[in-house]
Amino acid sequence: MIPLPNILSSVLCLLAFLTHIFGLPANWFILGIFFLWMWIHPAAQPDTLLLVLLVVAAGVAEVLEFVLQSMASKRYGASSSGNWGAILGAIAGAILFAPLFFGLGAVLGAVAGAYGGCLAVELLWKKREKGVAHQAAVGAMFGKILGLSLKMGVGVLLMVQVFTAIWKG
Repeated sequence: MIPLPNILSSVLCLLAFLTHIFGLPANWFILGIFFLWMWIHPAAQPDTLLLVLLVVAAGVAEVLEFVLQSMASKRYGASSSGNWGAILGAIAGAILFAPLFFGLGAVLGAVAGAYGGCLAVELLWKKREKGVAHQAAVGAMFGKILGLSLKMGVGVLLMVQVFTAIWKG
């Protein structure tokens, strides 16, 4: 007989992973579900080093999501204000587009919002030329795509480790 907490934890982890689509901290949700599972199963404690590495990986992924966007924006010529515009635009885009395409619109909205936010700030506030502002916005968009991809990749790593621990033996 398969224990119900294992099935429930696995399904919740999969649902938590899907919250990446909405720009939510899915990796932290996955870890929270895993820690809850460990609390229910005190005898099945994984290695402490593994737990520390999973928490560090989740934290690094969250930070790198924003750092990569910022670095790409800077590399393509965005100002500091343009970076903030990209970050706020990505958040606004994810919220506004979330209802579209069964939630997948949030990812598209975040990417488009990063572009639009950076472009708007560079054109309207910094009074930069259209071509320069466009180039900076493309950098913000590429950085957002790279950051989201890295964060989701770490989420896959977390899922593999969590499922291995939950279903071991």
